[in-house]
Amino acid sequence: MKPFCNQPLRSNPHIAIFSSTKIGNFVVLTPLLRGLKEKYSDCTIDFFGSEITKDFELNCPYIDWRFSLYTDRLDFLESLVQKSRERRQVAGVYDLAINCDEYSEINLVMVSALRPNYVAGTALSPDFRHKLTSGSSSIQKILSDRNWNSSHFVHKHQDIIESNNISEIFCRIAYVETDFFKLELPSKAPNFVVPQILVHLTSTRSAKIWSGEYWQQVINWCESQGLTVGLVGSAAQTQQDLYNAKGIEEQLLRISSLIDLRGKTTLLELAGAFEQALACISVDAGPLHIAAAVGCPTLGIVGNDLDGDGASPIRLWAPRQSHVQLTSSNFKCNLCQENCFKNNDCLLEDHPCMQHLKPDMVIAQLASLLSTTNKLNNKGITPPQRSINFSNSKVAVA
Repeated sequence: MKPFCNQPLRSNPHIAIFSSTKIGNFVVLTPLLRGLKEKYSDCTIDFFGSEITKDFELNCPYIDWRFSLYTDRLDFLESLVQKSRERRQVAGVYDLAINCDEYSEINLVMVSALRPNYVAGTALSPDFRHKLTSGSSSIQKILSDRNWNSSHFVHKHQDIIESNNISEIFCRIAYVETDFFKLELPSKAPNFVVPQILVHLTSTRSAKIWSGEYWQQVINWCESQGLTVGLVGSAAQTQQDLYNAKGIEEQLLRISSLIDLRGKTTLLELAGAFEQALACISVDAGPLHIAAAVGCPTLGIVGNDLDGDGASPIRLWAPRQSHVQLTSSNFKCNLCQENCFKNNDCLLEDHPCMQHLKPDMVIAQLASLLSTTNKLNNKGITPPQRSINFSNSKVAVA
């Protein structure tokens, strides 16, 4: 088991990809999956993912087989051993394993337990006693740098990367060349009439949540324009338990004509709904990435300023397509960045980065987005265009 430095692989190579439970993580991996098939046209790709993203994994044209590492099934260990043995019988030993979530303990263990010939990304040594290093390879510079979201990251590694977008980084680690920013997802039309605007309000990090009062003003504006608005996300109780809903959604449902679609779609159907919608408005969470991937005009509600500093690691995670725009806050704060975004809650009182993102700014940007994408006649709101600074890459804001 050696670090992967673009060594030649055998014919019909057997490749394992290790992901995570996050929807966004799967979406940003699609360039890597496509790029591997472009580079090794005869390869077999096994995907170790989760029950949460299973819907996408099963329907991805680049995945030949998949298994849920993240599951609560009681026979997990027995099934894993049996399936791993069967996969070796079908496709041979694993030539390459790529770890796309180095913070996952099970990924670290399993990448090494498969005993691949080569490893891309972080893994444990064969005796599981310490982390395997990439030696003096140029990629080791990236793996050793803990701050992928830093504004200085691209300059430090300009001999390796052109942006610090997560999709490009994953591809570079595996020595894959492709269109790093082209995201792809399977979809299925839902069995209901899709509202014109789809909104998503919640996140696993409460630091990324926007005020319910502010959301109400945006929804009211949509209604004043004759636009129907649908609320997407997990089932209501899951939203409360895992995604910091805190009653905001229920309050908005009571006082507006917001259509409750939470828990009513599979991931494929959610992607299909975004394909039909005029626009998506979402905080920094999985639905934003899904909407971006299927081409829906998307407005990301983020508490970051024009330098890219704020509540979300947008230099790393923001989609880079032209139909995606991000808001910009008038408040500068680097505390989340300094804490590597490991803080769940805002580290200041009153959540200033999100509080300084006013509803009228978002409404103006939404009107501009709808107008510029030819989805709605211009309502007379045409704010000047600005761009958040992502070093060599840009995402439009207004």
